[in-house]
Amino acid sequence: MKRPTAAMAERLLVAVLAAGLATRFGGGKLDARCAGKPLGQWALDAVADAGLLSGIIITNPAPPLFATQAKDWRICINPEPERGLSSSLALVGTHALAHGFETALVLLGDMPLVTPEHLQDLCHVAPSATDYGHNRPGVPALLTRDLLEACAALEGDRGAGPLLSAHKNLHLVPADTAMLLDVDRPEDLALAESYLLEKPSP
Repeated sequence: MKRPTAAMAERLLVAVLAAGLATRFGGGKLDARCAGKPLGQWALDAVADAGLLSGIIITNPAPPLFATQAKDWRICINPEPERGLSSSLALVGTHALAHGFETALVLLGDMPLVTPEHLQDLCHVAPSATDYGHNRPGVPALLTRDLLEACAALEGDRGAGPLLSAHKNLHLVPADTAMLLDVDRPEDLALAESYLLEKPSP
């Protein structure tokens, strides 16, 4: 898939969700080393390698080091991370709408196997979401204005899944099963690292 044009990239907000409290991991998850760099850095590098512009990182009130050191990225604090993913999605929606973005690419900071090519595939059709199998959409996802408005109004512990599933014009983009690995526990980190170390160098 070809890289997004400069004009396309400028109209798109990239948002990395990194506000989780990592209780199952034991804390410090996104700064944990994974195949030579902090876990959260893999998402930022995938964005850059896809030809997209740096955007926002949604963090809890104690931002991880990888986020504070990320050049050209803006940190947006989620003051209520205990509310779950919905609180971070609401921040993405309000930030995108307030700054005039019509679309936003949302990805998680704890999915280090997402490739730049997959992000490019998502960006070339809107709205779109990653296919988790059996027509079940999830993130990474490219949200259009109507979805951003719905995200901005989210309350409770509702994630993006129901919003995406209800959208009749959503495009599902296939992904390898390994790419869908999100790191919740130390053993997940070890598995992700094993995949990354096996990948051939570009």
